[in-house]
Amino acid sequence: MTTTLEFPALLQLIDERSTAFRAAVASAPSLDAQVPTCPEWTLFDLAQHIGEGRRDWAATVAAGPASAKSAAEGSPAAPREREALLAWLAESTEQLLDALRKAGPDRGCWAWWETLQSPHTSGAVARHQLQQMAVHTYDAQITVGAPQPLPEEVALDGVDEFLSTCVTTTSAWPHKPAVIDFHASEGRSWRLSLSADGARSARLPEPGTMPATSGGQDPDTAAAYFSARGTASELVFILYNRIPIDSLELDGDRGVFEQLRTWDPSE
Repeated sequence: MTTTLEFPALLQLIDERSTAFRAAVASAPSLDAQVPTCPEWTLFDLAQHIGEGRRDWAATVAAGPASAKSAAEGSPAAPREREALLAWLAESTEQLLDALRKAGPDRGCWAWWETLQSPHTSGAVARHQLQQMAVHTYDAQITVGAPQPLPEEVALDGVDEFLSTCVTTTSAWPHKPAVIDFHASEGRSWRLSLSADGARSARLPEPGTMPATSGGQDPDTAAAYFSARGTASELVFILYNRIPIDSLELDGDRGVFEQLRTWDPSE
């Protein structure tokens, strides 16, 4: 697992993003406001999802290696009254952080992703939980009309984490082999290679350093069929389908990225 953030930093940033999430909820005129980036949810629904999800992950981390995700037992339901809801959210975050602190970064833990590039450890869970909190904090902020970019360190690790955790798979890519490059304006780049062997990601030394060859070559050495360039925060929001892809500087066959968006490796 490649990460730019150490375990203590992950825990601190989970706490910081959770605080920012609660601040957005506290400032909302109504908890019934629709979330533009999750239109099936109100802000209350989003808060409920955040609280229940962190409690379940706390139970999962505490359970250690297991064959299935654990569920928090006996937890109170998300209260409708705002102050009580904010206190419930804070308690949910603390339960997760407490479980992670007790487990440490290397303890085995159930997780839903394949272990090709992201292990089943509490450290990998903490890394993914940070990104979940970061993206959902953006959801809450845009709901109250005050969207903010992700902190740079969160965003840079977020691109890497999404590609290595959410995309990497042994399931065969059902289309022509392809390569997609992601370039962050902060000076970091990543390559996603898609083939009959599945999907793999790698960090590039710097933008434009891979050898340029014609299409149809080995995806690990071929020029990118498609590339996207923007801030790391914008790249994360693109990968999580929070902002239009046209928000970025694009080059190559956009259809390849659309294929990636609609690909379900489980099918």
